[in-house]
Amino acid sequence: MDYSVEKVAERLRGLRELYELSIGQMAEATGTSEEFYSLAETGQTDFSFTFLYLCAERFGIDLMELVTGESPKLSFYSIVRAGMGLDVKRRSGLVYKHIAYTFRNKIAEPFIVTAPYSEEEQQASIALSYHEGQEMDYILSGSLKVSLEGKIETLYAGDCIYYDSARGHGMVATGGADCTFLAIVMKRDQSESQER
Repeated sequence: MDYSVEKVAERLRGLRELYELSIGQMAEATGTSEEFYSLAETGQTDFSFTFLYLCAERFGIDLMELVTGESPKLSFYSIVRAGMGLDVKRRSGLVYKHIAYTFRNKIAEPFIVTAPYSEEEQQASIALSYHEGQEMDYILSGSLKVSLEGKIETLYAGDCIYYDSARGHGMVATGGADCTFLAIVMKRDQSESQER
C-alpha cells in the first residue's frame, strides 16, 4: 500500500462531505485554520501525523483507513516483518512506518519513526503537536531533542519517554545524525473522555 498526499486529501474531502461537516468544524477538530484545512483537502499542504490522527478520530475511523483507503482486517494478531511496515512518508520532516496497520480496532498506533537530522533545526524552536491520549517513545538509534511545553530533554539510544500527548510535545533529531525511535500513540479510553 502506498501513501499518497493527493489520495489522502480526496478521502478527507469525501469523508467530510459524507458526514456533512463544514470546513470550519474540521478545522476546529484538528486545531488548524480553515485556510489550512482547505489546503489539506486539495493536497496543497503537508499533513502532520497529529493532523491525520485527529481527522480519523473526528470521522470515527481507523487511522490506516484514512491513510490507505482500506480497513484493517485482522483482529487476533498481526505480524509485520522487519522493514515491512506501511510507510507514511511526508514531504519533509519525520517519516513514519506503521507496524500494526493490518490490525483493526487498535487501542494504540505503533510506528517506527525516523527523524532526519537538520542543522537548521538545532537552534530553532520546536513545533509542538497536541492529540488526546498518551504516547511512549523509545530511542532505537541516534539522539532526539524533545520539547515538552518548553522543557527540553535529550534522549539517547535505549532511553524512553512517556507523556500525556494532549500537552504540547515536539521533537527533532540532534547530535549530528538521524534518530530512529519506536513511537506508540495510545488513544484515550472513550469512557474516560466522557467522564471529563
